[in-house]
Amino acid sequence: MEFLTDPIKVVYDWLLELFLGWGWADWVAVLVIYLLGIVLFISAVMVLDILLVWVERKVVARFQDRLGPNRVGPFGLFQPFPDIIKLILKEDITPEGADRVVFNLAPILSLGSVLFLWAVVPLASRIYGVDLNVALLYIVAAGAIGTLSIIMAGWASNNKYALLGAYRMVANMISYEIPMVVALLIPTVLVGSMSFVAITEAQANYWFVLVSPLGALIFLVAAIAELGRSPFDLNEGESEIVSGYHIEYSGMKFGLFYAGELLHAFTFGGFIAALFFGGWHGPWAEQYPLLGAFYFVVKAMLGYWVIMWVKYTVPRIRIDHMLAFNWKFLTPLAFILLMVTAVTHRVLLDAPTWLYISGMFLSNVLLAWITVEGLRMQARRKREADVSAEPAAAD
Repeated sequence: MEFLTDPIKVVYDWLLELFLGWGWADWVAVLVIYLLGIVLFISAVMVLDILLVWVERKVVARFQDRLGPNRVGPFGLFQPFPDIIKLILKEDITPEGADRVVFNLAPILSLGSVLFLWAVVPLASRIYGVDLNVALLYIVAAGAIGTLSIIMAGWASNNKYALLGAYRMVANMISYEIPMVVALLIPTVLVGSMSFVAITEAQANYWFVLVSPLGALIFLVAAIAELGRSPFDLNEGESEIVSGYHIEYSGMKFGLFYAGELLHAFTFGGFIAALFFGGWHGPWAEQYPLLGAFYFVVKAMLGYWVIMWVKYTVPRIRIDHMLAFNWKFLTPLAFILLMVTAVTHRVLLDAPTWLYISGMFLSNVLLAWITVEGLRMQARRKREADVSAEPAAAD
């Protein structure tokens, strides 16, 4: 029964007693237990990554009116394993003139940066790596390593198309990281902490998506842009730069980039779940952490499904449109929303819960309405200017 209420502590105590019984020193036993936990967690995440390959292929097949994998195993569930074997057996090619060290390090960093992010994500009430008081800053810094790996891949490949894809990623990173950080500040303002654990625990009574739906939407859009997924996949625009930054990668090196992208998308689904949808909270989740972990995975998978939905529905946009959308619309909206959230939160801080939630939600609705009306007026002025310019052009 104790295992159901605190599984990590039960396993830790059992291993510690076992290793001390073998005559190991305390610090050696603790170090080995931590290393075993890290290896076990990474293994579980990699198994999940293999499952995500099947999930993504089945989902995109349904969007495109196809069947997807359906031959190897029930419902094609084992199809990723032949794919992995195929990638391992493919010839490993390094372009002439490439920087071999940087070229080979880039795909490892691409996948490793995603694994780093999970160190601070609370899977359940008592299942998490570390309760870091600056966890939100940590995920921004660790996530930038993935972007750095793309820049390394493009520069080291000795290929102009790859370099162009890397340059686009730099523009993308500098642009959309700003509204993402601002959106991360919204839960920080509501809780008064940057700890993922504290933010998740603060949503025991209500989810933050109810008090800041615009914040959740801005974070989702910025996350898709940071992932480099459609409609923001200019860094690997196949129709323009023949796959961009990873055009020179073959075999398992390309597989690491692909695995890192899938896992990164699921990770952002987990971030959205933890920041705005209550994380592991659910019926009996506090008493049974494994049940809380199940709730978290389900919510993260739903966020991942939304990201897939956008990717396979919305077409790629032009690079100038992508940057203009961020600097002229998304970033100003994020800063205004942060100020409105901070002021409204302070005014309603001592109000009853129902009034607090209603006031915060209505402030978001009002801001969204003002934004839509502003865009409508701007579009009307643009149409009128175009109409007035037509006679002059005809003359």
